[in-house]
Amino acid sequence: MVVAALIGLAGLGIVRLEFIQDWAFLRILAASTPNTDAPDEPDALSASVCGSRSPIPDPSRAEACVLVQAGERLFVVDVGDGSVARLRQWATPFNRIEAVMLTHLHSDHISDLADMHLATWVLQDRRAKLPVYGPAGVEQVTAGFELAYGIDYGLRNAHHGDSLAPLDVAGFDPRPIDNDALEILSEGDLKVSAFLVDHPPIVPAYGYRFDYKGRSLVISGDTKKSQAMIDNSRGVDVLFHEAQSNELLNIMINASRANSADNRAQLFEDIQTYHTTPIEAAEVANEAGVGHLVFYHLTPSPRNSLMADRLLRGVKEVRPDNWTLSVDGTRVTLPVGSDEIFLDEVD
Repeated sequence: MVVAALIGLAGLGIVRLEFIQDWAFLRILAASTPNTDAPDEPDALSASVCGSRSPIPDPSRAEACVLVQAGERLFVVDVGDGSVARLRQWATPFNRIEAVMLTHLHSDHISDLADMHLATWVLQDRRAKLPVYGPAGVEQVTAGFELAYGIDYGLRNAHHGDSLAPLDVAGFDPRPIDNDALEILSEGDLKVSAFLVDHPPIVPAYGYRFDYKGRSLVISGDTKKSQAMIDNSRGVDVLFHEAQSNELLNIMINASRANSADNRAQLFEDIQTYHTTPIEAAEVANEAGVGHLVFYHLTPSPRNSLMADRLLRGVKEVRPDNWTLSVDGTRVTLPVGSDEIFLDEVD
């Protein structure tokens, strides 16, 4: 609304007036300032895609990230490049993010951990280090970020003091997942479970399932089509599943070889061994009896409708409806006490 008003005023030259500029800045600031209080909204389980692409670049998308809200509680599954900027764009109340949950330790799922730490630390009244769940090795990852950013922590504390940047809660609380105890959180009406997925040679790699007051959703992370995905997604309201078009990758392979980019072609061949095609993801959703399927972690992510159609070719023959190709901002809301599934986009 503010942008539309400015466009209208620009034609009149009014935007050059200082009081108009000040008014516009205040309006934009208000829209981008998080509401740190719990929202006054209907009780629900919801999930918003804060990153919908794979490592293949796309300027309109961040790497893998899903923001999950269960009632008043917030969690983030994966924090790929650009995802924290997306969350800031939405005025996310970072003070309410309780934990980060990593599906695996590829760079496109962890690279924004430093920005997530800053966003949940300075000004946020955090009472403890940021919990980070993930596979074995998550301790090394968080220790590496702490080593790289330790000087930053000290400098911010020296400048702002303990009231704004308390050193005693700077850093991470890594929580490696025990494969013999995959229920990682069970408090009141909320249960969060991890489960092993098939992403060799990345072992272990996990998906996550959230159950809250009779509503449920699953986030696949990176995986081949597997029985584990079907078994752990049975009857859920929504499944967020990765999707890779090997047909589009084959076109990219041929183009790479034509340009003597053989290493790039080899990479595109390699990644076809441990991901799921859109048709396979639709089959998983069907076999599991999923209410709605959301394709995310798109490889390659479509930049136009023609490319989207090519990515999804054959899906309608397997699953005619009840699926969505995500963009950054795709949100699914599951109201408690209902079987309704609402889809919209975070603005």
